Amino acid sequence: MSMPISDAEVKVAEWQKTYYTVDSGIQSGATTVNEEDQSEISAKTFTVEDCGADSDAQLTRTQRVRAAMFPETLADHETLVHSDSQSNVHRLTEPSHLLNNAIVHLINYQDDAELAKRALPELIKLLTDDDQVVVRKAALIVSRLVRNDASRHVMMQSAVMISAVLRVMQSSSDMETIRCMASILHCLSHHHQGLNAIFTAGGVPALIHMLSSPVEAVLFYSITTLHNLLLHQDGSKMAVRMCDGLQKIVPLLKHTNPKFLAITTDCLQILSYANQESKLIILASGGPECLVSIMRNYNYEKLLWTTSRVLKVLSVCPSNKPAIVNAGGMQALALHLTGSSSRLVQNCLWTLRNLSDAATKQEGLDSLLHILVSQLGSDDVNVLTCATGILSNLTCNNARNKSLVVQHGGVEALISALLRTAVNQDEAELALCAAVNQDVAEPAVCALRHLSGRHPLSQTAQNEVRVHYGIPIIIKLLGQPHYWPVVKAIVGLIRNLALCPANQTPLREAGAIPRLVNLLLKAHQDLQRLSTQNTYQDGISMEEIVEGCTGALHILARDPINRSEIANMQTIPLFVQLLYSCVESVRRVSAGLLCELALDKHSAELIDAEGASAPLMELLHSTNEGIATYAAAVLFRISEDKNLDYRKRVSVELTHSLFKHDTHVWDMEHSTMTLDHGYIQDEGVSSLYIYSDLPVNALPLEPDVHGPYVSDMTFDPRHIYPEPL
Repeated sequence: MSMPISDAEVKVAEWQKTYYTVDSGIQSGATTVNEEDQSEISAKTFTVEDCGADSDAQLTRTQRVRAAMFPETLADHETLVHSDSQSNVHRLTEPSHLLNNAIVHLINYQDDAELAKRALPELIKLLTDDDQVVVRKAALIVSRLVRNDASRHVMMQSAVMISAVLRVMQSSSDMETIRCMASILHCLSHHHQGLNAIFTAGGVPALIHMLSSPVEAVLFYSITTLHNLLLHQDGSKMAVRMCDGLQKIVPLLKHTNPKFLAITTDCLQILSYANQESKLIILASGGPECLVSIMRNYNYEKLLWTTSRVLKVLSVCPSNKPAIVNAGGMQALALHLTGSSSRLVQNCLWTLRNLSDAATKQEGLDSLLHILVSQLGSDDVNVLTCATGILSNLTCNNARNKSLVVQHGGVEALISALLRTAVNQDEAELALCAAVNQDVAEPAVCALRHLSGRHPLSQTAQNEVRVHYGIPIIIKLLGQPHYWPVVKAIVGLIRNLALCPANQTPLREAGAIPRLVNLLLKAHQDLQRLSTQNTYQDGISMEEIVEGCTGALHILARDPINRSEIANMQTIPLFVQLLYSCVESVRRVSAGLLCELALDKHSAELIDAEGASAPLMELLHSTNEGIATYAAAVLFRISEDKNLDYRKRVSVELTHSLFKHDTHVWDMEHSTMTLDHGYIQDEGVSSLYIYSDLPVNALPLEPDVHGPYVSDMTFDPRHIYPEPL
């Protein structure tokens, strides 16, 4: 008899027929899950391949962790498959996987090392076999082994193997064998231990010998191995030089492979840096011509950069410098000044700067001058240093270059470069700035000095300095503290600017006269205070400063107002004292200045009162015609108010002195005893005192060592300066 079913049981049965699986939880207390939650959970579960639906439930927690950390311990049918994303267990086991892989690799590495260690003796024996076929096969095996890390380290530790490789490379006649040996050394040279092993085994002579090989691969392996040795192995540079390596490397510059040439030129740079003998060997081997040819014919940036580095090293060598210039080095380097590679541009500029003092007579530099003027607008101090230095030297004693620079706006650009260092600075700060940046200020002022004299556009340049507000900044640079190379250049520039009548007033208003007088007094005091062996400051003789300041005042004294200002500064006693100087050029400029001052009657009286007649009478007999002419002019002017007898004596002395080499004139003058009361024309004597346009030699610089720009201007007190700067 069946029991009636309760309402509760009926409801449970109906519930079980729904999508909530087999249990509602009402009777059993089990939790229920709706369809959305169930799908989300099932997306994160793992399944087991080739297993039943409930097989994953059969794995214990330990088994799951072991399967995640060490999957290789599972049987193939137990392989755990990640259905979509990693579980936390898998994330935690990633380090153990890495460790596991490292251990496996270490075991394999040790196995390879052991195998190589056991094989080396047999391979060495095969390399020394008499049968060239055997040697070739052994070489191939060794070249393959050396590409394996473990085997390579074993080989680097075997001096016998390295020696065998070097011996076979030099003695074999089979090119393939030689190629394999060279490649082995190339692989070893990428490690410090390998470099040391090659060097210790005498690898440098063998590699130098291989540079004569006709096989390009052998050449590449050999030069690259040598390059690595030169870079990283102590003693390699000396070893290469001792083996006449430079004589073998320089001819390689005739090859056409840009990458090969880049390595070759870098070897030359390493070997020649700070070694004069190496530079001379490169010169004797025809290196400068080959290097210039590379700069002219290639566009591979790394090759151009390494080649420019070699040229920069050679450009400080007095013997190599003219060879590079004569080979067209200036023009070739100029080709790369507008490129995108800043390091190449810098090297080319430094090289041009070092070469420029030997290129003052070079033709075909028009484009270079144009580029240099444009680069004066740069804010890079290295670019400014080089551009101003090159322009200073190229405009020295070269009228064509001077005119070209003026036409390209060089005067304005040079003044702008000077002005950029003086923005918002007072005079003291400006002078200090000039002392710090003398490597820019000195060549810039020297270039302006060159441009302002001795060429067809010199008057244009003199006017442009004034028009572009250059006079105030130039005068301010004379302030304290004095950096004498800059001072000397500025004094010469002021003298040239004063040749233009329109500049006389601006120079006076800018304070040029008192500054020049103060400089003259200081330099003269230093000359008296210092011993004759120590009259140089910053490489400049104080006698040059005395001569320069007096000469500038001489030209400024052409203007009546300037002449009066100079005389009112109580300077006449000093100028008379300078007539006794032991330096002929100083006597000449002081006589010239007194000649200008004597145009004013009051100044002529002061000159006479200081006892100038005696030294002037002595100077009448000077072999320097300029000094004698100036002395005669001053004597005429100071004797104007003397009695007739005095004037006659002066006339006789002057006639005897000035015309003693012309008998006819002497007899005529002596018989008539007439006196011409007119003054010698200013134009006739003003050109007797002119500075020479001496070159400013750049201080030679080694690569990557940029020292200050120092002038090396020779001073010859016996030299007469017939023309403007």
